[in-house]
Amino acid sequence: MSDVVNAVRAALPGVRADLEALVKIPAIAFDGLDHEPVRQGADAVQRLLEDAGAAEARQLSHGGGQPSVYAHFPAPEGQPTVLLYAHQDVQPVGDLAKWEQDDPFTVVEKDGRLYGRGVADDKAGVMAHVAALRAFGGKPPVGVKLLIEGEEEFGSPTLEGLLREHRDLLAADVVVIADSTNWRTEVPALTTTLRGVINVYVEVAVLKVAVHSGVFGGPVPDALTALARLMATLHDERGDVAVEGLVSGPSSDLDYDEAALRHEAGLLPGTEFIGTGRLTERLWTKPTATVLGIDAPGAAESANALQPSARAKVSFRLAPGDSAENALKAVRAHFEAKAPWGAQVTVTPEGGLGDPCAIDATGPSFDAARAAFAEAWDGTEPVEIGIGGSIPMIATFQELYPEAAILVTGVEDQYSNPHGPNESLDIRMFERVCVAEALLLEKLKR
Repeated sequence: MSDVVNAVRAALPGVRADLEALVKIPAIAFDGLDHEPVRQGADAVQRLLEDAGAAEARQLSHGGGQPSVYAHFPAPEGQPTVLLYAHQDVQPVGDLAKWEQDDPFTVVEKDGRLYGRGVADDKAGVMAHVAALRAFGGKPPVGVKLLIEGEEEFGSPTLEGLLREHRDLLAADVVVIADSTNWRTEVPALTTTLRGVINVYVEVAVLKVAVHSGVFGGPVPDALTALARLMATLHDERGDVAVEGLVSGPSSDLDYDEAALRHEAGLLPGTEFIGTGRLTERLWTKPTATVLGIDAPGAAESANALQPSARAKVSFRLAPGDSAENALKAVRAHFEAKAPWGAQVTVTPEGGLGDPCAIDATGPSFDAARAAFAEAWDGTEPVEIGIGGSIPMIATFQELYPEAAILVTGVEDQYSNPHGPNESLDIRMFERVCVAEALLLEKLKR
């Protein structure tokens, strides 16, 4: 067993303690919430990196956004530089009644897993970086820069501006983005495709004001029914997205076990999968359309009236090969063309647009990563996967650093349930992730 592996394992008790302390900070960057914990989280990460031996550690922000932590471990003479990315902000906890622990921000261990909000997404990613640095006593064999973001779960509204402002400061030969998943706890993965995302508000209007449903009902439409009919046009009878102009990508050689996917998604008995093609194709390389919410009177307080307008929030995941700009045009054209009964339709994007991306996983840096993963996983070679989720800033990294190898790795697995209740991290897999990252830094040495 190599000295690097032994050094990582020796550091793990302290790494776990610091992970649990980081989880205790409810760093949620969403509007309307207290952002002081986000700043506390940035301070905590900065201290961790200073204590790990960084020559420089400071906080960066752009356009009034939440702070990101930057740190630098200078490269030995002639060695490349690696930029390590993760984020320390987390999703809101949602319905506390659905958590199996009293406090989602206090880590609980059960059956080989750690449970808590952010323990996997993505504070374990932060601590995997710290573990690798501690394994080398703060003197890694290559140059290391770190960027630990504070608003990723809120959509990274200012990150692109920050990356462009500090392009030279953050420049690196290899970029490691530790915010994805592994194929299984026992099978490591490199993520090579990610879907893009656009969210839009769709408002349907048919009347100036609400009117009596008995007096006018019949010839006069109501906006809620019109909106429901419009939302029903998003899919064909098989469940495939029916928006003309959205791109579908090639299928993966991998496929998902249907029973496993039903279990992992919590699909109710009798509920069918939608769409056609391989499950991995539907999950990774085909577009999706999801109605996230509807603004309308609640059923209990609704009156016998025809509603003049109604609004839905719809999210589209975009296949690699598409672009957010193209998708927005296609989505707007679809809704305007499919408006029932001459209803007025307004489509308004929410926030920024996220492009999908595909990564060419060839070259010496990817060879080093595969070797590091295989060693950490006791000979199991990593597979290439896609993810249905979106990390739009990867496309920005590709644009700003076209010569850099971009490695998308992660600490999650099929049972981590990020963004949901009872988020968790497999302890043994986390150890392997930390070992793999330290080995990667060693193998990138020229």
